[in-house]
Amino acid sequence: MNQDSFTVKGVKIVDGSGQDGFLGDVVVESGRIEKVSRSLIRNTSGKVIDGDNLVLSPGFIDMHSHSDLGVLADKAHLSKVTQGVTLEVVGQDGLSYVPSNERVQEELRAQLYGWNGTLNDYDWNFNSVQQYLNEIDKGCAVNIAYLIPHGTVRMLVRGLHEGTATTNEIAQMQEIIRAGMQEGAFGMSAGLTYTPAMYADTRELIELCKTVSEFGGYYAPHHRSYGAKIFESIAECVEICSAAKTPLHLTHCHLSAPIYHGRASELLDVLDVASAQGVDISLDTYPYLAGSSYLHMLLPSWVQIGGIQQLRIRLKEFEVQRKVREALDHIGSDGNQGGVVNWENIVIAGVERAENKKFVGTTIAQSASSVNKSPSQFYIDLILSEDFKASIVVFGGNEENVRTIMKDRRHMVGSDGILHGDRPHPRAYGTFARFLGHYSRDEKMFSLEGAVNRMTGRPAQRLGLRDRGLVKEGYVADLVLFDPQSVADKSTFERPRVPASGFEFVWISGIPTLEKGARTSFVPGKGIRKMALSKEGVSNGS
Repeated sequence: MNQDSFTVKGVKIVDGSGQDGFLGDVVVESGRIEKVSRSLIRNTSGKVIDGDNLVLSPGFIDMHSHSDLGVLADKAHLSKVTQGVTLEVVGQDGLSYVPSNERVQEELRAQLYGWNGTLNDYDWNFNSVQQYLNEIDKGCAVNIAYLIPHGTVRMLVRGLHEGTATTNEIAQMQEIIRAGMQEGAFGMSAGLTYTPAMYADTRELIELCKTVSEFGGYYAPHHRSYGAKIFESIAECVEICSAAKTPLHLTHCHLSAPIYHGRASELLDVLDVASAQGVDISLDTYPYLAGSSYLHMLLPSWVQIGGIQQLRIRLKEFEVQRKVREALDHIGSDGNQGGVVNWENIVIAGVERAENKKFVGTTIAQSASSVNKSPSQFYIDLILSEDFKASIVVFGGNEENVRTIMKDRRHMVGSDGILHGDRPHPRAYGTFARFLGHYSRDEKMFSLEGAVNRMTGRPAQRLGLRDRGLVKEGYVADLVLFDPQSVADKSTFERPRVPASGFEFVWISGIPTLEKGARTSFVPGKGIRKMALSKEGVSNGS
């Protein structure tokens, strides 16, 4: 019996379209869905799986993931397999490892250590989108789609220098993006609060998005501010995509600044106006009130000019430290959305040095007090002690806003999951289970069909996948079988690596990555390359 041929009988089929689920049988042959029936199929070949009291849905698509290295380093990849994920979109926030060269790779490995750690002895033999996806093709726990990271492209052309790009430099960036799109990327991401992308002007982004648009790709920005200037930042995103005729996907679309608590409807009104004007907009969120990143993200951009090597030297200078403390505590830092830092909200999530382990799980304010330092001075000292390898969790979200945004018709699910660190954010292990269990089943914010649609049909449509995202005859058998009554997230901020519960089977191309709740040894995941946009619509279930 082939691993990729089986029948699930008597199961509730929630097909990913947003339409009502129904009882039936599903036959998988040679890795594809052979038959979807609302009646009993009497003659079946291969393995038969009893679906009584269970739900069969398409595999979940994580629209915003930081598993760029994790999926290569850890073949088990329990964080995503145990909650039904079969496809992750990486290359997010404008910073990832390809396209690159040796010089840029060295910088990226240092800058992004707090996100991704390292591959240790793994042979990093990829410098292009094609080479990276080929590496994925050798076998992973999930499928991987890639976005070209704008910041990385900018490093290739301009290094870590500030200032706007010239016409010639923009043309060079366009050629790099064009090559990446031809190699299978789905679009371009941007990280406009991270160096060097924060130095880019609107013109540069419009011209680069025009190249993305040539291939039917989309623009996925971490925009310039999630703080006081969020509406101006989103207006710029709309301007870029309107001018470039590129679809806009707002990643981790949260509204967390205290001045905007309870005002998410205003944000959605802005998007409604833009949609009415013809801009194709979607968005993703994770269902938590905290974010996460590397520790040094909060630094003002002026001190980061030139990259990590220059920053190592510059940040040790007394006068530079004084100016940085002034920015962090009084003036505001563009690395912190333009605002001053609330040190009570910043929790240390991961460190490398043994003497700093005692600070993990405590706030910067608490840690600073324990060693009789000011929070901003402790912060600088910890950055230097950790050589830019530490990570943080940032609290301060608003539950009303989280709920309002996830109800939106354009909403999809993205974990923003960071796997590295002592206590990484629990969203890596819990996002999809939390949507299904807490918000759909327990809080009844949306139907089961609506929850599944946000994780399958909608993102598949945004990606332009023509044979994934639905339980439909002829589609690839990326499937999840779960118990809707017991599915739940188990990871917490104190214990963030606890697998979700309630998931029985997960298949990629009909091959089980999870079987009877246990991880198998199979690694059927592949690099998914961009295809032409599907002409077949997927409804927005609620």
